[in-house]
Amino acid sequence: MKLSAEQIQSNWEIFTNNIETYISGDRKEKLLKFYSKFQDRLMLMPASHKKEYHNAFPGGYIEHVNRVVECALKQYDLWKSEGCDMSTFTKEELVFSAINHDLGKMGDETHESYLPQTDKWRREKLGEDYMHNKEIAFAAVPDRGLFLLQQHDVKYTFNEMVAIQTHDGLYDIANEKYLKSYMPETKPRTALPFILHFADMMAARIEFEREWLPKFKNNLDGKKENYTLNTNSKKSNANTKNKALGTIKSEGLKNIFDKL
Repeated sequence: MKLSAEQIQSNWEIFTNNIETYISGDRKEKLLKFYSKFQDRLMLMPASHKKEYHNAFPGGYIEHVNRVVECALKQYDLWKSEGCDMSTFTKEELVFSAINHDLGKMGDETHESYLPQTDKWRREKLGEDYMHNKEIAFAAVPDRGLFLLQQHDVKYTFNEMVAIQTHDGLYDIANEKYLKSYMPETKPRTALPFILHFADMMAARIEFEREWLPKFKNNLDGKKENYTLNTNSKKSNANTKNKALGTIKSEGLKNIFDKL
């Protein structure tokens, strides 16, 4: 997937417009200031380092975040229509969490997380167009994102903290303490983490299908064609063998040997 310069610019405008539209008060200005500071880096960031994941191309990060916001708002309407208690969180909390759910992929103040892959073999054989920056100390994506927000004095609510922390659902074992509970008092008091997780899953799946399903289909079509050719070849060989056996049976082995 390759985005044009115009698409990258348009995606950035959608991104900042979501902040303008859904985030209120003092933290709107702080959030806009923060993202403006790192605009050049964020606009061209991939959403992951490897093609097998999602949006591993320049501009992929912002496009992914915008899609998560859109999916989250649609999930909000769906959950509401099915009778979920929406009074336990605000739409601002939902959009704030969606906008910042993967912020930790940015890196730190000085260093980017993802650098262009310099190893040709890893790029061609493993699909790793990017590599992780070894200058950055390890931190889980949600942890680094929350740290970056507090580092720039962008405050977040408890609901937003838990939603960002658990947006990968049970794919991250660290989230079991929040999401794998059998006691009502230890379950999340709001559906916000689940809505954000499903929105992120939806966006990532759509991006995966866009990138990979056409390739899978072409590969499968090619295999079907080869299978048909092989099957026809086998049928032809089988017919030849059957004719030979028929000749043997009709003429008898002794007559055939006499002819030879």
